[in-house]
Amino acid sequence: MSKLRLMVVDDERDNLDLLYRTFRRDFQVHRADSPLDAIALLDTEGEMAVIITDQSMPEMTGLELLSKARVRFPHTIGILLTGYSEDALEASEDMMNKANVFKCISKPFDIQDLKALVQKAAEIYQTNKQSA
Repeated sequence: MSKLRLMVVDDERDNLDLLYRTFRRDFQVHRADSPLDAIALLDTEGEMAVIITDQSMPEMTGLELLSKARVRFPHTIGILLTGYSEDALEASEDMMNKANVFKCISKPFDIQDLKALVQKAAEIYQTNKQSA
């Protein structure tokens, strides 16, 4: 069985490299260092099972990126990385629902927790695709 596709989006190269190294054995990982690059990747590569994106980036937020991805690929699962507390994002709960945010993770994050979370998101993606 081929690997599921995972996109990591972060404007900080160190975070992008860490995420790539963490998931490359289990997923086909696509990297983007900006939301616009991520959208271009979706244009050329198509649907991703999971998108992990930073919230605070130039051009648009991670939530905006996930919302745009969801319109085209409704089964894609989004994970949002943020330097803010979840309280700051609760005001955007409606936006998080529209963007299909599975979980919001505060930085710095525990890599093992993130791996478990991504595995769960991938399982949900596969279940949703099979029942579609």
